[in-house]
Amino acid sequence: MASNQVTLNVRGMTCAACVRRVEQGLESLGGVHTAAVNFATEKATVMYDRAVTDVETITAKVKDLGYDVVDWEESPGAGLQKTTISVGGMTCAACVRRVESALESVDGAVEAAVNLSTGKATVTHGPDWAGVEALQKVVSETGYEFLGVSDPTLEDPVETARKKEVAELRTKFVVGAILSAVIFAGSMQHWFPFLKSIPRQTILFCLFVLTTPVVFWVGGQFFSGAIKAARQKTTDMNTLVAVGALSAYLYSTLATFLPQLFTGAGVVPHVYFDGAAMIITLILLGRLLEAKAKGRTSMAIKRLLGLKPKTARVIRDGKEEDIPVEAVMKGDTILVRPGEKIPTDGVVASGSSSVDEAMLTGESIPVAKETGSEVFAATLNKTGSFTFRATKVGAETALAQIVRLVEEAQGSKAPIQRVADRVASIFVPVVLAIGILTFIIWYFLVPNPTFSRALLNFVSVLIIACPCAMGLATPTAVMVGTGLGAENGILIKGGESLEKAYKLTTIVFDKTGTLTKGEPEVTDVFTAEGIAEHDFLKAVVSVEAVSEHPLAQAILEKGRQNQLSPDPVEDFEALSGLGARAVVNGNPYLVGNLRLMEKEAVKMNGFDQRAHRLAGEAKTCILVATEGRVVGLIAVSDMPKASARETVSNLKEMGLRVAMITGDNEKTARAVADAVNIDQVLAEVLPGDKVDEIKRLQAGGQVVAMVGDGINDAPALSTADIGIAIGAGTDVAVEASDITLIKDDLRSVPAAIRLSFQTMRVIKQNLFWAFFYNSLGIPVAAGVLYPFFGIFLSPVFAAAAMAMSSVSVVTNSLRLRKFRLA
Repeated sequence: MASNQVTLNVRGMTCAACVRRVEQGLESLGGVHTAAVNFATEKATVMYDRAVTDVETITAKVKDLGYDVVDWEESPGAGLQKTTISVGGMTCAACVRRVESALESVDGAVEAAVNLSTGKATVTHGPDWAGVEALQKVVSETGYEFLGVSDPTLEDPVETARKKEVAELRTKFVVGAILSAVIFAGSMQHWFPFLKSIPRQTILFCLFVLTTPVVFWVGGQFFSGAIKAARQKTTDMNTLVAVGALSAYLYSTLATFLPQLFTGAGVVPHVYFDGAAMIITLILLGRLLEAKAKGRTSMAIKRLLGLKPKTARVIRDGKEEDIPVEAVMKGDTILVRPGEKIPTDGVVASGSSSVDEAMLTGESIPVAKETGSEVFAATLNKTGSFTFRATKVGAETALAQIVRLVEEAQGSKAPIQRVADRVASIFVPVVLAIGILTFIIWYFLVPNPTFSRALLNFVSVLIIACPCAMGLATPTAVMVGTGLGAENGILIKGGESLEKAYKLTTIVFDKTGTLTKGEPEVTDVFTAEGIAEHDFLKAVVSVEAVSEHPLAQAILEKGRQNQLSPDPVEDFEALSGLGARAVVNGNPYLVGNLRLMEKEAVKMNGFDQRAHRLAGEAKTCILVATEGRVVGLIAVSDMPKASARETVSNLKEMGLRVAMITGDNEKTARAVADAVNIDQVLAEVLPGDKVDEIKRLQAGGQVVAMVGDGINDAPALSTADIGIAIGAGTDVAVEASDITLIKDDLRSVPAAIRLSFQTMRVIKQNLFWAFFYNSLGIPVAAGVLYPFFGIFLSPVFAAAAMAMSSVSVVTNSLRLRKFRLA
């Protein structure tokens, strides 16, 4: 079953009930396999079969459900990539078809989709294709203008729509607040001496005129939302607000224009225009604060995007010119001066400098760059000038990949959220039923019943109920948590990864390249009595300079540190599995392991015992002999990283078990484990057997995280409950891992787990508050406190409480931004 994926940006959702409606509506479409909607990010991710349905049908369904689709992005299939370019000169649908046909004719292109309104063309292609240059050629030959590769990090129609929404809400709130203040004054006529002379009926008519626009224009979105829900034979938060405000408004209207209906029945009518107006205004205030706060939850991505320069200084035909970043092509030579930001990814061609890569890795120390070094978009050049050749542009850059990963994480659902969604789906009908029951009790079953009291309690129940808080509890915390991680070089795949990390009991580290540096280095140099270390090292460096043995590089590096250059070597002979023999400056040398020395029967001078002792410390010994005796020994080892011991201690303090897995023998593995304070060692495990060891730990009831390099350890990373790929650098698309750490710093591991713990703690606080608030607020609004304390809850206070409940949840999530990972 072939699946395609499209992500829709949906506007108009107001609560968790909307989420369920959109999900169920989309899943009812033929050809749609799954639909997952995130309320906080306002995104719907749909898996569908392109042979049965298409994106146009899916977006049309969303609109039928009563919501708007601002933008959408389709993910390419397996092994495919997408490149988006800007095209000028298109004027009609015929132009669109012509450009699409031209683009699809490019070698390796699978499909092209052109959007006339935005002037964008998206080409889906395989990894081996003709490239952007071919797109430029066919667009120009077709008679249109190629305006460069479109960079998704430079524009955000969703953010534009969000700003427009906030502006509209602000305008409506200001109007509603001013009118509500006037309506309140008119309702309390006896409080204001200057109003006492105006006839009561005139005041009532004025209140009706002032309240009508507040209810139907300021609160228009609640009524349109309720109508859309009714058309789908369902209910949501809009239904509660609309029914509550409309009830107070209609009752007050009847009391104003047809008071005889009430006086004839012996009831003195009261008007609640102020209640209707204030309910709408206060809830709208809550929406405004919520929209602003939701915007702040994605500040991490906005900050990343804001770092990228808008122009690049390109050298073409020997001339410098400033062009928009999206017009940069692969292969372009770009000049960067001190203090400037690097416009795209590339490789340094000439010059040298130091570059601040903190925005990508969280590492504050600038990184030295010279010819051949990689540089990355949006990082800051500090000291020198250099030119570099662009190797990745637009959506291919490390920054764009990070943004994509973080957006996918923020759009994901934590399993705990599904509980809240299920509750929210039945929440509104239950609240309506409680409201009606409240009205019946207060109008028919209590002593001295009054219609107005029954009505007010009915309205209060509807208004105070808040499914919003339940809908926002999880996604807002996930957004802030994943965003904070991204700013510190920690990329978390989504809500499910956060929730699993919260339950971890055991952390398993791969040894080579993860706990250790991954490269052997010289740790000890010993020489026989009367042998100068300088002369000894120079002779060994001379022999190893022509050797191909893996350990030779460690010795050569030691020579470079001591500024030693190799002497000419004669009669070099590699001895397989043993070492090498050669003549340096007329002196014959044997360089190799203990077996070579024993085989050649040279005099050991006690170096054999020293070699055995060093082997117990996980060090490899290279002995050097000349003239029939050993004159020195060099110990080489893959040393633990500087942060390894501190990291293990931090994890243990967090109550986690720490283990190490390696293919090395037990003795070597134990030496490394002891050096970094790890108790549990899984030694002599072949790469293919790491998966079985992880499964064995899981079978014992452990929730396991595997920390590896993300490439060699991919099967084990996938098998573990949480796979943590460390030192991924800017190659952040590590599919096997749940958490990707850009920095090669082990301290990021406890930082990532602490972040997961803290995020889940906030989620649970939010859910507790959301459920506790509704469990407490609805009975109080229904009047259960009246028999004991004589307390009624005014609909106005109910509206204020409801508005603040969702705001408090988002604000609590925003506290995560101040959490210190170190």
